[in-house]
Amino acid sequence: MNSVRSAGAKRILMTKKSNQHSHKILFASSEAYPLIKTGGLGDVSGCLPPALKALQQDIRLVLPAYREILLRDGKIRTIARLTLPSGRVKILERSLPGSRLKVWLVECPPYFDRPGNPYQGPNGLPWPDNAERFALFCHAICALALDQAGLNWQPDLVHCNDWQTGLVPALLSRQSERPATLFTIHNLAYQGLFPESVFPTLNLPWAFWSPHALEFYGQLSFIKGGLVFADRINTVSPTYAKEIQTPEFGCGLDGLLRYRRNRLSGILNGIDKGWNPARDPALVENYSIRNLEGKRKNKLALLRESGLPSKGNRPLLAFIGRLVEQKGIDLLLEILPRLRELPAQIIFLGSGEKRYEEALQRLARDHCDDIAVHIGFDEQLAHRIEAGADIFLMPSRFEPCGLNQMYSLRYGTPPVVHRVGGLADTVVDTTPATLQNGTATGIVFDRPDDATFMEAVKRAVLLYQQQEGYWRPLQQQGMRQDFSWRRSARSYLELYQQTLSEKAESERG
Repeated sequence: MNSVRSAGAKRILMTKKSNQHSHKILFASSEAYPLIKTGGLGDVSGCLPPALKALQQDIRLVLPAYREILLRDGKIRTIARLTLPSGRVKILERSLPGSRLKVWLVECPPYFDRPGNPYQGPNGLPWPDNAERFALFCHAICALALDQAGLNWQPDLVHCNDWQTGLVPALLSRQSERPATLFTIHNLAYQGLFPESVFPTLNLPWAFWSPHALEFYGQLSFIKGGLVFADRINTVSPTYAKEIQTPEFGCGLDGLLRYRRNRLSGILNGIDKGWNPARDPALVENYSIRNLEGKRKNKLALLRESGLPSKGNRPLLAFIGRLVEQKGIDLLLEILPRLRELPAQIIFLGSGEKRYEEALQRLARDHCDDIAVHIGFDEQLAHRIEAGADIFLMPSRFEPCGLNQMYSLRYGTPPVVHRVGGLADTVVDTTPATLQNGTATGIVFDRPDDATFMEAVKRAVLLYQQQEGYWRPLQQQGMRQDFSWRRSARSYLELYQQTLSEKAESERG
């Protein structure tokens, strides 16, 4: 009987302990996978909230009610109606596919019931009323954060993401009884800049038209709402948090970010659990850190699929990403002739600027035994490339976090990366010292120029030629790394607690 009481008391104690840091979180984003996605923000917003819910947080995800979301399978119900300064909206509720996470959708058909991309029209240009669209979204988020929708649920903290939610911390800063605010920068290059003439139409306080608030060199800046007014700011890797405080990476906002450096930090993104070579259904054969034989079979299958001949022990290099200068595609094109002399074969998957697409297609036609190019994006093919390639190339000029280098590490495909942002935080360069202590996971180079990049690729190929001595341990060390969302979610819980504590302290003081 005493042992039963003891076990019961222990369970109660454990429950109390696990609930010590349970918070109500409103997670605000303009996209979330699998409901709607254009990039890394969608991946984070679709993975981090469910991971936080799994850690016993009371969390809601709020998104605009885009047409694409409303047309998806899933039960949707209306839970509230709101009259905002810029119009009437409905609040709809559904669950995030594959989880029990509640998603709140801000429905305003004139703004969000449109086909295709959330931010751009069919002509590839931004929707001309983006300022009005996302200002309304921000007003709705604030109403939910203050429980003005009558849902009897008010968050302790609102987690805002990128410029589309940047007005929320600014608007909430004027409320006496408000939740804490965290603003995450996913890519500082996207700032939500609009002409001064738009400002009077957005129902914002005139005090916000100031260099100390939302005005940025004569324009309205949505992102400054988060950078100036949020209780804390974070970004998607520790190194990127430092880089954006410099003129090189600060996009004109480095002075503001240095001013707020004591409230700025970085947390690495995680990667989706679907990226697992041991269980990935896209592969011809699964493999693991203990049995890498399946990787060779995936390589042979990938060569066949891409129309490349098998050339013995030549390494197969891969690039997956947008064909734009930020991703270093120009550096890769510059060194391609020398890559073929190593010798090596290479596969590309991506789309972007026409000049790069056409240059790659010409090279693939002229060197069909060594170069394969897939223009566009194919999720399943991306998985097969990560599994089948020997070396992954990621020469980005800047990279807030990056995902492909983490996929590559998990799939036993050591990456060659430029030492910036999340690439610097996730890949350990192979040197005599790191080989000796067993921490090496890839090849890292310091300058984004073709000569430095080429030397790094040569280093990778030399290591590849020493399979048992160096390459296999390098693959296995990469596969051991923990890039799970659960790890990231724990770090965010600590940041939430810090934000709430600092807000409470400032109010007391």
